[in-house]
Amino acid sequence: MSTTTSSAPGAAPLAQDARTIGLVGLAHGTSHFFHMLLPPLFPWLISDFSLNYSQLGLLVSVFFVISGVGQALSGFLVDRVGARPVLFAALACFALAGLVAAWAPGYGGLLLAAALAGLGNAPFHPVDFTILNKRVSQPRLGHAFSVHGITGNLGWAAAPVFMAGLTAATGSWRVACAGAALLAALVLMAMVWHRQALDDRQGRWAHATRPQAPGTAAEHPMAFLKLPSVWLCFSFFFWTTCALSAIQSFASPALQSLYGLPLAVTSLVVTGYMLTGAAGMVIGGFLVAKVERLERTIGVSLVGSGVLLAVVGLGILPGPGAVLVAALAGLGTGLAGPSRDMLIKRAAPPGATGRVYGTVYSGLDLGFAVAPPLLGLLMDRGAAPGIFYAAAFALLFAVVSAAWVGTRVAAGRKTPAGAAA
Repeated sequence: MSTTTSSAPGAAPLAQDARTIGLVGLAHGTSHFFHMLLPPLFPWLISDFSLNYSQLGLLVSVFFVISGVGQALSGFLVDRVGARPVLFAALACFALAGLVAAWAPGYGGLLLAAALAGLGNAPFHPVDFTILNKRVSQPRLGHAFSVHGITGNLGWAAAPVFMAGLTAATGSWRVACAGAALLAALVLMAMVWHRQALDDRQGRWAHATRPQAPGTAAEHPMAFLKLPSVWLCFSFFFWTTCALSAIQSFASPALQSLYGLPLAVTSLVVTGYMLTGAAGMVIGGFLVAKVERLERTIGVSLVGSGVLLAVVGLGILPGPGAVLVAALAGLGTGLAGPSRDMLIKRAAPPGATGRVYGTVYSGLDLGFAVAPPLLGLLMDRGAAPGIFYAAAFALLFAVVSAAWVGTRVAAGRKTPAGAAA
């Protein structure tokens, strides 16, 4: 009787939920697009500024270090001032990053652009999930998480096509950066225009505040950091991102080395992995509403993906078949995505949504910052199979983290009302 869900008469209409989900998805896709603001332009930047790959790698590191630290901190900001104004500021940072890159006189300007893009990226997961958890009705929340994940994958897929395509069409990478800035500005305008659907001060479908017992002291804002489930979720994101980084950065050259395939063929593996991941997220959105023990969905899905990647690493498949199997591994990671986000929601104490999502999703940035240099060493030493084995083992470690989170969440649900979480 103490919890009101969206199945009650006051539940939000479908059109209202769909509007919020679509806007948040558009914003999330934009954030993933700006992950790839500079990497598709590396060949042109090398030519124009005489840069080496270490300097280009530093641009990526700057982005993810600022994004990771900022993500953990921005969760507190979101919980204090609300998600909507932080979203507007983040999109403005993206537009500014594109403009700075477009007019960069040298390497310093590119570093500043990477820093601004990382700052803009930092608050997106606390912002997105705070809005979704507060604005979207409970029965549709799994689908909301599914759309959120899909749009992220689409943003990753669209950025190289947009940036490299516009550069090739105009003969100037600066025009591509200016185009990215315009894109961010247009998305910001759309968010401001539809700002009512993003107001996280209204609607508490998924996260009603737990009533405070009389005479008890208010919980410290940092108290959530003592919850083991928060750090297990953090480790889950770290390991799954290490696996994703292996695919995004090195699957193509590793397949070239293992199977002797041309770049035109192996480059399809990343696109295929993202597309099958998007398909998996669609299915996963339905599974969330049907499966109570979400960690089981996560475990089966990620173990399946890990097995497929390990088989690719064995080098026993025909060349095109290896590309196909590696791409199909994305289906399992996609299936796990909505269940993962719902599991985090269940682990988050009421009123700490932004802080929890900010902290656990900073594991994503840490994975992107740490994994590429280590995986690059494997490639430098000619250990191409190690790329796929490393990704497979990372997914298995993620399964262990998810299993522990699920066990703790299940135990917490059995705790009598009013007991400590």
